[in-house]
Amino acid sequence: MRSWGLAMTKDEIYELAKKRWDSIAKPVDGLGELEGIICRIASIQGRIIPEISKKALIIMCADNDVVSEGVSQTGKSVTREVATLMGKRLSSVGVMSAGYPLDIFTYDVGIEGDTPEGVINKKICRGTADFLKEPAMSAVQCREAIDTGIDAVRRCCEKGYGLIATGEMGIGNTTTATALLCALTGAEPRDITGRGAGLTNEGLERKIQVIEEGLDLYANRQAGSAIDAFEMLRCLGGLDIAALAGVFIGGSVCSVPIVIDGLISAAAALAAEKMRPGCRDNMIASHNGREKGMKTALKKLSLRPVIHADMALGEGTGAVMLFPLIDMAFSLYSGGTAFEGTPIEKYERHET
Repeated sequence: MRSWGLAMTKDEIYELAKKRWDSIAKPVDGLGELEGIICRIASIQGRIIPEISKKALIIMCADNDVVSEGVSQTGKSVTREVATLMGKRLSSVGVMSAGYPLDIFTYDVGIEGDTPEGVINKKICRGTADFLKEPAMSAVQCREAIDTGIDAVRRCCEKGYGLIATGEMGIGNTTTATALLCALTGAEPRDITGRGAGLTNEGLERKIQVIEEGLDLYANRQAGSAIDAFEMLRCLGGLDIAALAGVFIGGSVCSVPIVIDGLISAAAALAAEKMRPGCRDNMIASHNGREKGMKTALKKLSLRPVIHADMALGEGTGAVMLFPLIDMAFSLYSGGTAFEGTPIEKYERHET
């Protein structure tokens, strides 16, 4: 676990960070929820002035055999094709973040083909099983994926990264994520299943049917205990989701904030919280996402997204887009002009 050198509780550091915001010559809560995010980062790291100059994106890639059930517009080969671009930093998130100080670590935890160049080979198996035919993963495979995510965060912490975003690539993973989310929350598939990368009405109906059948096979309809959550992740999830759950658990283990991207990472975050209660305290929501299940997942985690842009790109793009906003807010937090250095009378905070 990282030691930041202050023997104070998270709540104490949060309150000190809040007071620092209030000492800056601006209206109270002038930057809204961004102020709260900076306070949370400070409390997670355990220091009033957090260290966020080094940022990382961890992307987990894996295939899902549930694609054979007709739940996706494209075939599984696209997973490896996009991962190949990721390895060259030529996929969407790589191009979008060009010139920005961000390091990207792309992992192969279950791509069906060979690991592309530039991608970290942690392949557990060549894709998960079709959950309508058998559980998606064995218990050993699921644990290995979780451990891979925890280790990825630990490696980042050892290198001094103070803020980590989550991303994924895996054709069919909006199906596995939605199925898992339904199992974890008791939500009805018809209420929260989205079109993924662009399904027709017929395709959407098939996707809903597949999720309903999967829940009938495995789910208690709502996983309560940590063991239940692990079983739902193992039976209905994917290696990418399990590895991302490990990333969120790793954030708790290593005291580093982890930024949620879209539906897949949100489902992984909720699974992580169910398996290790309290790790949501180290999570930050980036955007609300287009997939209907996002609201359900974030509500269960009691987290509010900052960006509302109807995005559904994946790869960690939404999480990474939050970073420049955090940077600008942090520049004011760390170097803003204090009321004491101006003739301006300090604003008083009146709690409502």
